[in-house]
Amino acid sequence: MFRKMRRFKQQISEAECIELLRTQKRGVLSLIGDNGYPYGIPIDHLYCEEDGVVYFHGAKEGHKIDAVKRCNKACYCVYDEGYRNPGEWALNIKSVIVFGRIELVADAAKTKEICTRLVKKFTDDEQYLEKELKSALSRVQCLALIPEHMTGKLVKES
Repeated sequence: MFRKMRRFKQQISEAECIELLRTQKRGVLSLIGDNGYPYGIPIDHLYCEEDGVVYFHGAKEGHKIDAVKRCNKACYCVYDEGYRNPGEWALNIKSVIVFGRIELVADAAKTKEICTRLVKKFTDDEQYLEKELKSALSRVQCLALIPEHMTGKLVKES
């Protein structure tokens, strides 16, 4: 169903893919948008090691929610900042692409857990967390990307 990676010698392990999802804060979520056009959204994420799901949050309405309701197929791409080997100009960049089905998270307790963990990826400011949960949680819709296929690779930009 999913293609094998053409440049398989650049492929990274599943553990490296998971590490990238766990440590990187942002990526691009791609959905099928209005009139069949691709819709790619820069977005932050939470990779949950307990269930292997990638979670997102946002508003309860809008282009993203409409797209998810119309077609639940999604793709999420994350990449790191890269590194240079001594004496070389080219960056070496690791990336991971997750294909799967995306669902709206309906459970209020799960939504609060996701939002709390997402905030903690960015700050340890408990006052900020409490303020956000109190003022914005009721307006948040979380999404769960259930992976069906995942690949990652290390690319040298030269």
